Amino acid sequence: MPSVAFHTLGCKVNHYETEAIWQLFSKNGYERRDFEKTADVYVINTCTVTNTGDQKSRQVIRRAIRNNPDAVICVTGCYAQTSPAEVMSIPGVDIVVGTQDRNRLLGYVDQYRKEREPINGVSDIMKAKVYEELDVPAFTDRTRASLKIQEGCNNFCTFCIIPWARGLLRSRKPENVIGQAQQLVDAGYKEIVLTGIHTAGYGEDMEDYSFARLLSDLEEKVSGLKRIRISSIEASQITDEVVDVINRSHVIARHLHIPLQSGSDGVLERMHRKYTTAFFAKKIENLKKALPDFALTSDVIVGFPGETEREFQETYDFIRDLHFSELHVFPYSQRTGTPAAKMPDQVPEEVKHERVERLIDLSNRLSGEYASKYQDHVLEVIPEEPLNHHEPDGYYVGFTDNYLKVKFRYPSHDIVGKLVRVKITDAGYPINEGQFVRILDEGEKPAATF
Repeated sequence: MPSVAFHTLGCKVNHYETEAIWQLFSKNGYERRDFEKTADVYVINTCTVTNTGDQKSRQVIRRAIRNNPDAVICVTGCYAQTSPAEVMSIPGVDIVVGTQDRNRLLGYVDQYRKEREPINGVSDIMKAKVYEELDVPAFTDRTRASLKIQEGCNNFCTFCIIPWARGLLRSRKPENVIGQAQQLVDAGYKEIVLTGIHTAGYGEDMEDYSFARLLSDLEEKVSGLKRIRISSIEASQITDEVVDVINRSHVIARHLHIPLQSGSDGVLERMHRKYTTAFFAKKIENLKKALPDFALTSDVIVGFPGETEREFQETYDFIRDLHFSELHVFPYSQRTGTPAAKMPDQVPEEVKHERVERLIDLSNRLSGEYASKYQDHVLEVIPEEPLNHHEPDGYYVGFTDNYLKVKFRYPSHDIVGKLVRVKITDAGYPINEGQFVRILDEGEKPAATF
Protein backbone atom coordinates (compact mmCIF):
# COMPACT_ATOMS: atom_id res chain seq x y z
CA MET A 1 0.00 0.00 0.00
CA PRO A 2 1.55 3.34 -1.00
CA SER A 3 1.89 5.97 1.75
CA VAL A 4 1.59 9.75 1.93
CA ALA A 5 2.60 12.26 4.63
CA PHE A 6 1.45 15.87 5.00
CA HIS A 7 2.77 19.03 6.58
CA THR A 8 0.58 22.15 6.70
CA LEU A 9 1.85 25.66 7.35
CA GLY A 10 -0.34 28.71 7.85
CA CYS A 11 -4.05 29.30 8.21
CA LYS A 12 -7.28 27.32 8.74
CA VAL A 13 -7.96 27.32 4.99
CA ASN A 14 -4.66 25.51 4.38
CA HIS A 15 -5.56 22.92 7.04
CA TYR A 16 -8.93 22.43 5.37
CA GLU A 17 -7.29 21.97 1.97
CA THR A 18 -4.77 19.47 3.33
CA GLU A 19 -7.71 17.37 4.56
CA ALA A 20 -9.22 17.65 1.06
CA ILE A 21 -5.98 16.54 -0.61
CA TRP A 22 -5.77 13.62 1.85
CA GLN A 23 -9.29 12.56 0.73
CA LEU A 24 -7.99 12.36 -2.87
CA PHE A 25 -5.03 10.16 -1.82
CA SER A 26 -7.18 8.05 0.51
CA LYS A 27 -9.66 7.24 -2.31
CA ASN A 28 -6.71 6.05 -4.36
CA GLY A 29 -5.54 3.49 -1.81
CA TYR A 30 -2.90 5.49 0.06
CA GLU A 31 -2.33 5.20 3.80
CA ARG A 32 -1.45 8.31 5.81
CA ARG A 33 1.86 8.44 7.67
CA ASP A 34 3.27 10.83 10.21
CA PHE A 35 5.40 13.51 8.51
CA GLU A 36 8.52 12.54 10.45
CA LYS A 37 8.22 8.92 9.27
CA THR A 38 9.25 7.50 5.89
CA ALA A 39 6.55 7.84 3.22
CA ASP A 40 6.38 7.35 -0.57
CA VAL A 41 4.90 10.81 -1.15
CA TYR A 42 5.26 14.01 0.90
CA VAL A 43 2.84 16.89 0.43
CA ILE A 44 3.91 20.24 1.92
CA ASN A 45 1.10 22.83 2.01
CA THR A 46 2.92 26.16 2.23
CA CYS A 47 2.24 29.67 3.55
CA THR A 48 3.47 32.99 2.17
CA VAL A 49 1.70 35.56 4.34
CA THR A 50 5.10 36.79 5.65
CA ASN A 51 8.70 36.40 4.48
CA THR A 52 9.13 34.08 7.48
CA GLY A 53 6.30 31.92 6.06
CA ASP A 54 8.38 31.42 2.91
CA GLN A 55 11.45 30.58 4.96
CA LYS A 56 9.61 28.06 7.17
CA SER A 57 8.08 26.48 4.07
CA ARG A 58 11.58 25.97 2.58
CA GLN A 59 12.82 24.40 5.85
CA VAL A 60 9.93 21.90 5.90
CA ILE A 61 10.45 21.01 2.22
CA ARG A 62 14.13 20.23 2.92
CA ARG A 63 13.14 18.15 5.96
CA ALA A 64 10.87 15.96 3.80
CA ILE A 65 13.66 15.46 1.26
CA ARG A 66 16.00 14.38 4.07
CA ASN A 67 13.34 12.01 5.54
CA ASN A 68 13.23 10.03 2.29
CA PRO A 69 15.36 11.18 -0.66
CA ASP A 70 13.56 8.60 -2.88
CA ALA A 71 10.05 9.93 -2.12
CA VAL A 72 7.99 12.08 -4.49
CA ILE A 73 8.04 15.61 -3.00
CA CYS A 74 4.95 17.71 -3.80
CA VAL A 75 4.71 21.37 -2.78
CA THR A 76 1.38 23.20 -2.87
CA GLY A 77 -0.26 26.25 -1.26
CA CYS A 78 0.44 29.97 -1.26
CA TYR A 79 4.25 30.06 -1.39
CA ALA A 80 4.13 27.56 -4.27
CA GLN A 81 1.65 29.85 -6.04
CA THR A 82 3.58 33.10 -5.67
CA SER A 83 7.14 31.74 -6.13
CA PRO A 84 7.00 28.51 -8.18
CA ALA A 85 10.46 29.00 -9.70
CA GLU A 86 11.99 29.49 -6.23
CA VAL A 87 10.33 26.27 -5.02
CA MET A 88 11.33 24.32 -8.17
CA SER A 89 14.96 25.39 -7.63
CA ILE A 90 15.16 23.49 -4.29
CA PRO A 91 17.03 20.25 -5.16
CA GLY A 92 14.69 17.30 -4.55
CA VAL A 93 11.35 19.05 -5.24
CA ASP A 94 9.44 17.02 -7.86
CA ILE A 95 5.96 18.58 -8.21
CA VAL A 96 4.73 22.11 -7.60
CA VAL A 97 1.01 22.96 -7.61
CA GLY A 98 -0.31 26.33 -6.41
CA THR A 99 -3.70 27.15 -4.91
CA GLN A 100 -5.68 25.77 -7.91
CA ASP A 101 -5.76 22.34 -9.61
CA ARG A 102 -5.07 20.34 -6.44
CA ASN A 103 -7.18 17.50 -7.88
CA ARG A 104 -4.42 16.99 -10.49
CA LEU A 105 -1.86 16.08 -7.83
CA LEU A 106 -2.35 12.32 -8.07
CA GLY A 107 -2.04 12.41 -11.86
CA TYR A 108 1.16 14.41 -11.49
CA VAL A 109 2.54 11.84 -9.02
CA ASP A 110 1.92 9.05 -11.57
CA GLN A 111 3.39 11.17 -14.37
CA TYR A 112 6.48 11.94 -12.30
CA ARG A 113 7.01 8.25 -11.49
CA LYS A 114 6.95 7.40 -15.21
CA GLU A 115 8.96 10.33 -16.59
CA ARG A 116 11.14 11.34 -13.62
CA GLU A 117 10.95 14.97 -14.77
CA PRO A 118 10.00 17.77 -12.31
CA ILE A 119 6.49 19.15 -12.91
CA ASN A 120 5.44 22.79 -12.50
CA GLY A 121 1.64 22.71 -12.34
CA VAL A 122 1.16 26.34 -11.22
CA SER A 123 -1.33 28.37 -13.30
CA ASP A 124 -2.11 32.11 -13.31
CA ILE A 125 -4.34 32.50 -10.25
CA MET A 126 -5.63 35.91 -11.37
CA LYS A 127 -7.41 34.16 -14.25
CA ALA A 128 -9.25 31.74 -11.97
CA LYS A 129 -12.96 32.59 -12.07
CA VAL A 130 -14.60 29.50 -10.59
CA TYR A 131 -14.42 28.10 -7.04
CA GLU A 132 -12.46 24.83 -7.01
CA GLU A 133 -14.54 22.11 -5.36
CA LEU A 134 -12.58 20.14 -2.75
CA ASP A 135 -14.74 17.83 -0.69
CA VAL A 136 -14.03 17.11 2.98
CA PRO A 137 -16.64 14.72 4.45
CA ALA A 138 -14.78 14.36 7.78
CA PHE A 139 -11.78 15.71 9.68
CA THR A 140 -8.96 14.27 11.74
CA ASP A 141 -10.22 16.58 14.55
CA ARG A 142 -13.47 15.06 15.82
CA THR A 143 -15.33 18.04 17.21
CA ARG A 144 -15.20 21.10 14.99
CA ALA A 145 -15.56 20.89 11.24
CA SER A 146 -14.39 23.66 8.93
CA LEU A 147 -16.45 24.31 5.83
CA LYS A 148 -14.74 26.36 3.14
CA ILE A 149 -17.27 28.54 1.35
CA GLN A 150 -15.18 30.91 -0.80
CA GLU A 151 -11.73 31.55 -2.20
CA GLY A 152 -9.71 34.70 -2.92
CA CYS A 153 -9.96 38.37 -1.97
CA ASN A 154 -10.48 41.63 -3.88
CA ASN A 155 -9.27 44.00 -1.17
CA PHE A 156 -5.55 44.50 -1.89
CA CYS A 157 -4.61 45.87 1.55
CA THR A 158 -1.14 47.41 1.30
CA PHE A 159 0.45 44.92 3.75
CA CYS A 160 -1.00 41.77 2.19
CA ILE A 161 0.22 39.38 -0.51
CA ILE A 162 -2.82 37.09 -0.34
CA PRO A 163 -4.73 38.25 -3.48
CA TRP A 164 -1.60 37.34 -5.47
CA ALA A 165 -1.48 33.92 -3.78
CA ARG A 166 -5.21 33.15 -3.85
CA GLY A 167 -6.64 35.22 -6.70
CA LEU A 168 -9.85 37.23 -6.75
CA LEU A 169 -13.02 36.40 -4.82
CA ARG A 170 -14.92 33.30 -5.95
CA SER A 171 -17.87 31.85 -4.03
CA ARG A 172 -18.79 28.19 -3.77
CA LYS A 173 -22.21 27.18 -5.11
CA PRO A 174 -24.80 27.41 -2.29
CA GLU A 175 -26.09 23.88 -2.97
CA ASN A 176 -22.54 22.50 -2.58
CA VAL A 177 -22.02 24.36 0.71
CA ILE A 178 -25.37 23.11 2.05
CA GLY A 179 -24.70 19.57 0.79
CA GLN A 180 -21.32 19.41 2.49
CA ALA A 181 -22.71 20.94 5.71
CA GLN A 182 -25.32 18.15 5.82
CA GLN A 183 -22.58 15.58 5.21
CA LEU A 184 -20.57 16.96 8.15
CA VAL A 185 -23.58 16.99 10.49
CA ASP A 186 -24.40 13.42 9.42
CA ALA A 187 -20.79 12.49 10.27
CA GLY A 188 -21.50 13.64 13.84
CA TYR A 189 -20.24 17.23 13.95
CA LYS A 190 -22.33 19.59 16.08
CA GLU A 191 -20.41 22.75 15.14
CA ILE A 192 -19.46 23.97 11.68
CA VAL A 193 -16.95 26.78 11.22
CA LEU A 194 -17.52 28.71 7.99
CA THR A 195 -14.13 29.54 6.59
CA GLY A 196 -12.45 31.10 3.57
CA ILE A 197 -9.85 33.64 2.54
CA HIS A 198 -12.38 36.48 2.86
CA THR A 199 -15.20 34.39 4.35
CA ALA A 200 -18.11 36.85 4.59
CA GLY A 201 -17.32 38.22 1.12
CA TYR A 202 -19.26 35.13 0.05
CA GLY A 203 -21.82 35.99 -2.62
CA GLU A 204 -20.26 39.30 -3.69
CA ASP A 205 -19.60 37.69 -7.08
CA MET A 206 -23.19 36.40 -7.39
CA GLU A 207 -26.20 38.29 -8.68
CA ASP A 208 -29.00 37.09 -6.47
CA TYR A 209 -27.36 35.43 -3.47
CA SER A 210 -25.51 36.71 -0.41
CA PHE A 211 -23.68 35.67 2.74
CA ALA A 212 -26.83 36.49 4.76
CA ARG A 213 -28.90 34.16 2.57
CA LEU A 214 -26.34 31.40 2.97
CA LEU A 215 -26.51 31.73 6.77
CA SER A 216 -30.31 31.44 6.82
CA ASP A 217 -30.30 28.59 4.27
CA LEU A 218 -27.80 26.61 6.34
CA GLU A 219 -29.97 26.97 9.43
CA GLU A 220 -33.16 26.14 7.55
CA LYS A 221 -31.97 23.29 5.31
CA VAL A 222 -29.29 21.42 7.27
CA SER A 223 -31.06 19.11 9.67
CA GLY A 224 -29.34 18.46 13.01
CA LEU A 225 -26.98 21.47 12.80
CA LYS A 226 -26.46 22.84 16.32
CA ARG A 227 -23.89 25.60 15.91
CA ILE A 228 -22.49 27.77 13.09
CA ARG A 229 -19.36 29.77 13.80
CA ILE A 230 -18.26 32.44 11.33
CA SER A 231 -14.45 32.28 11.23
CA SER A 232 -14.06 35.93 10.22
CA ILE A 233 -16.25 38.80 9.02
CA GLU A 234 -15.07 42.24 7.88
CA ALA A 235 -16.83 45.32 9.26
CA SER A 236 -17.90 46.23 5.70
CA GLN A 237 -19.65 42.85 5.37
CA ILE A 238 -21.87 43.38 8.41
CA THR A 239 -24.88 44.46 6.35
CA ASP A 240 -28.32 45.09 7.83
CA GLU A 241 -29.37 41.80 6.23
CA VAL A 242 -26.57 39.92 8.04
CA VAL A 243 -27.48 41.60 11.36
CA ASP A 244 -31.11 40.60 10.82
CA VAL A 245 -30.21 36.93 10.14
CA ILE A 246 -27.97 36.85 13.23
CA ASN A 247 -30.79 38.38 15.29
CA ARG A 248 -33.24 35.64 14.27
CA SER A 249 -30.82 32.72 14.35
CA HIS A 250 -30.80 29.93 16.96
CA VAL A 251 -27.51 28.42 15.81
CA ILE A 252 -25.08 31.26 15.02
CA ALA A 253 -22.45 31.33 17.77
CA ARG A 254 -22.22 34.44 19.95
CA HIS A 255 -18.68 34.99 18.80
CA LEU A 256 -17.56 37.08 15.84
CA HIS A 257 -13.99 37.59 14.70
CA ILE A 258 -13.92 41.03 13.08
CA PRO A 259 -10.43 42.07 11.89
CA LEU A 260 -9.63 45.64 12.96
CA GLN A 261 -5.88 45.82 12.09
CA SER A 262 -5.66 49.36 13.53
CA GLY A 263 -7.74 51.72 15.65
CA SER A 264 -6.24 54.80 14.01
CA ASP A 265 -7.89 56.32 10.93
CA GLY A 266 -4.51 57.50 9.58
CA VAL A 267 -3.06 53.99 9.74
CA LEU A 268 -6.25 52.41 8.30
CA GLU A 269 -5.97 54.73 5.31
CA ARG A 270 -2.32 53.79 4.69
CA MET A 271 -3.33 50.12 5.00
CA HIS A 272 -6.06 50.72 2.40
CA ARG A 273 -8.63 49.18 4.76
CA LYS A 274 -11.70 51.00 3.32
CA TYR A 275 -13.39 51.82 6.66
CA THR A 276 -12.95 54.29 9.51
CA THR A 277 -12.97 53.60 13.23
CA ALA A 278 -16.37 55.37 13.47
CA PHE A 279 -17.80 53.00 10.83
CA PHE A 280 -16.34 49.98 12.66
CA ALA A 281 -17.76 51.12 16.04
CA LYS A 282 -21.21 51.66 14.50
CA LYS A 283 -21.24 48.11 13.10
CA ILE A 284 -20.34 46.69 16.52
CA GLU A 285 -23.16 48.70 18.09
CA ASN A 286 -25.65 47.23 15.56
CA LEU A 287 -24.39 43.71 16.22
CA LYS A 288 -24.67 44.08 19.98
CA LYS A 289 -28.41 44.66 19.57
CA ALA A 290 -28.76 41.44 17.55
CA LEU A 291 -26.32 39.32 19.54
CA PRO A 292 -26.12 40.79 23.04
CA ASP A 293 -22.82 40.35 24.81
CA PHE A 294 -21.18 38.41 21.98
CA ALA A 295 -17.45 37.69 22.16
CA LEU A 296 -15.69 40.16 19.85
CA THR A 297 -12.26 38.89 18.81
CA SER A 298 -9.96 40.60 16.35
CA ASP A 299 -6.59 40.88 14.60
CA VAL A 300 -4.38 43.93 15.11
CA ILE A 301 -1.14 44.85 13.34
CA VAL A 302 1.21 46.92 15.47
CA GLY A 303 4.03 49.10 14.12
CA PHE A 304 2.69 49.55 10.59
CA PRO A 305 4.97 51.91 8.58
CA GLY A 306 4.64 55.47 9.88
CA GLU A 307 2.67 54.48 13.03
CA THR A 308 3.37 57.24 15.56
CA GLU A 309 3.04 56.92 19.31
CA ARG A 310 -0.18 58.95 19.05
CA GLU A 311 -1.63 56.59 16.39
CA PHE A 312 -0.72 53.56 18.50
CA GLN A 313 -2.43 55.19 21.50
CA GLU A 314 -5.56 55.74 19.37
CA THR A 315 -5.57 52.00 18.61
CA TYR A 316 -5.06 51.12 22.27
CA ASP A 317 -7.88 53.41 23.43
CA PHE A 318 -10.27 52.24 20.69
CA ILE A 319 -9.79 48.57 21.64
CA ARG A 320 -10.16 49.33 25.36
CA ASP A 321 -13.34 51.38 24.85
CA LEU A 322 -15.00 48.85 22.54
CA HIS A 323 -14.31 45.96 25.01
CA PHE A 324 -12.89 43.39 22.62
CA SER A 325 -12.80 39.99 24.31
CA GLU A 326 -9.53 38.72 22.76
CA LEU A 327 -6.93 39.99 20.30
CA HIS A 328 -4.46 38.36 17.98
CA VAL A 329 -1.62 40.90 17.98
CA PHE A 330 1.00 40.87 15.21
CA PRO A 331 4.04 43.09 14.86
CA TYR A 332 4.05 44.48 11.30
CA SER A 333 6.28 42.34 9.12
CA GLN A 334 7.65 43.63 5.79
CA ARG A 335 6.31 41.37 3.06
CA THR A 336 8.35 41.64 -0.14
CA GLY A 337 6.10 42.48 -3.08
CA THR A 338 3.55 44.55 -1.11
CA PRO A 339 3.27 48.37 -1.23
CA ALA A 340 3.76 48.69 2.57
CA ALA A 341 7.20 47.05 2.39
CA LYS A 342 8.46 50.06 0.43
CA MET A 343 6.74 52.73 2.57
CA PRO A 344 8.95 55.28 4.38
CA ASP A 345 9.17 55.50 8.19
CA GLN A 346 9.39 51.78 8.95
CA VAL A 347 8.99 51.39 12.73
CA PRO A 348 12.05 50.02 14.61
CA GLU A 349 11.74 46.41 15.86
CA GLU A 350 12.15 47.34 19.55
CA VAL A 351 9.31 49.91 19.31
CA LYS A 352 7.06 47.28 17.66
CA HIS A 353 7.94 44.76 20.36
CA GLU A 354 7.13 47.18 23.19
CA ARG A 355 3.76 48.09 21.59
CA VAL A 356 2.89 44.42 21.04
CA GLU A 357 3.53 43.74 24.75
CA ARG A 358 1.24 46.63 25.76
CA LEU A 359 -1.60 45.38 23.54
CA ILE A 360 -1.21 41.78 24.72
CA ASP A 361 -1.47 42.99 28.34
CA LEU A 362 -4.65 44.89 27.42
CA SER A 363 -6.04 41.85 25.61
CA ASN A 364 -5.41 39.59 28.63
CA ARG A 365 -7.17 42.09 30.90
CA LEU A 366 -10.19 42.43 28.57
CA SER A 367 -10.39 38.63 28.17
CA GLY A 368 -10.47 38.21 31.96
CA GLU A 369 -13.19 40.86 32.29
CA TYR A 370 -15.31 39.20 29.59
CA ALA A 371 -15.02 35.75 31.17
CA SER A 372 -15.87 37.08 34.65
CA LYS A 373 -19.34 38.12 33.42
CA TYR A 374 -20.19 34.41 33.09
CA GLN A 375 -19.40 33.39 36.67
CA ASP A 376 -22.22 31.03 37.82
CA HIS A 377 -23.88 31.01 34.36
CA VAL A 378 -24.80 27.76 32.62
CA LEU A 379 -23.33 27.65 29.10
CA GLU A 380 -23.25 25.11 26.30
CA VAL A 381 -19.91 23.45 25.62
CA ILE A 382 -18.75 20.98 22.99
CA PRO A 383 -16.03 18.93 24.76
CA GLU A 384 -13.02 18.44 22.48
CA GLU A 385 -10.59 16.21 24.35
CA PRO A 386 -9.36 15.17 27.77
CA LEU A 387 -7.40 18.07 29.26
CA ASN A 388 -4.50 15.81 30.12
CA HIS A 389 -3.77 12.98 27.69
CA HIS A 390 -0.86 11.53 29.65
CA GLU A 391 -2.57 11.22 33.02
CA PRO A 392 -6.34 11.27 32.46
CA ASP A 393 -7.84 12.96 35.53
CA GLY A 394 -11.44 13.11 34.31
CA TYR A 395 -11.16 16.70 33.04
CA TYR A 396 -12.41 17.59 29.55
CA VAL A 397 -11.92 20.85 27.70
CA GLY A 398 -14.09 22.59 25.09
CA PHE A 399 -15.48 25.91 23.92
CA THR A 400 -18.78 27.63 24.64
CA ASP A 401 -20.70 29.28 21.81
CA ASN A 402 -19.22 32.62 22.94
CA TYR A 403 -15.71 31.19 22.74
CA LEU A 404 -14.86 30.72 26.39
CA LYS A 405 -12.51 27.81 26.98
CA VAL A 406 -13.93 25.64 29.75
CA LYS A 407 -12.60 22.61 31.61
CA PHE A 408 -14.92 20.38 33.63
CA ARG A 409 -14.96 16.91 35.14
CA TYR A 410 -16.87 14.03 33.58
CA PRO A 411 -16.51 10.39 34.61
CA SER A 412 -16.46 8.63 31.21
CA HIS A 413 -15.12 9.00 27.66
CA ASP A 414 -18.30 9.14 25.57
CA ILE A 415 -18.74 12.90 25.88
CA VAL A 416 -16.35 14.24 23.20
CA GLY A 417 -18.25 16.04 20.42
CA LYS A 418 -21.58 16.08 22.31
CA LEU A 419 -23.38 19.30 23.25
CA VAL A 420 -23.38 19.65 27.05
CA ARG A 421 -24.46 22.21 29.63
CA VAL A 422 -21.80 23.32 32.06
CA LYS A 423 -22.05 25.79 34.95
CA ILE A 424 -19.08 28.17 35.21
CA THR A 425 -17.80 27.83 38.79
CA ASP A 426 -14.47 29.65 38.44
CA ALA A 427 -14.34 32.18 35.60
CA GLY A 428 -10.93 33.24 34.31
CA TYR A 429 -8.61 33.61 31.35
CA PRO A 430 -7.26 31.66 29.47
CA ILE A 431 -9.44 28.88 30.93
CA ASN A 432 -12.63 28.70 33.00
CA GLU A 433 -13.53 25.88 35.36
CA GLY A 434 -17.04 24.52 35.21
CA GLN A 435 -19.33 21.87 36.61
CA PHE A 436 -21.11 19.40 34.34
CA VAL A 437 -24.90 19.85 34.37
CA ARG A 438 -26.23 17.56 31.63
CA ILE A 439 -25.96 16.38 28.02
CA LEU A 440 -28.46 17.96 25.63
CA ASP A 441 -30.96 15.64 23.98
CA GLU A 442 -30.64 15.23 20.20
CA GLY A 443 -33.82 17.15 19.33
CA GLU A 444 -33.26 19.95 21.83
CA LYS A 445 -32.68 23.50 20.54
CA PRO A 446 -29.45 25.06 21.82
CA ALA A 447 -30.03 28.13 24.02
CA ALA A 448 -27.51 30.78 24.96
CA THR A 449 -27.43 31.30 28.73
CA PHE A 450 -29.77 30.44 31.58
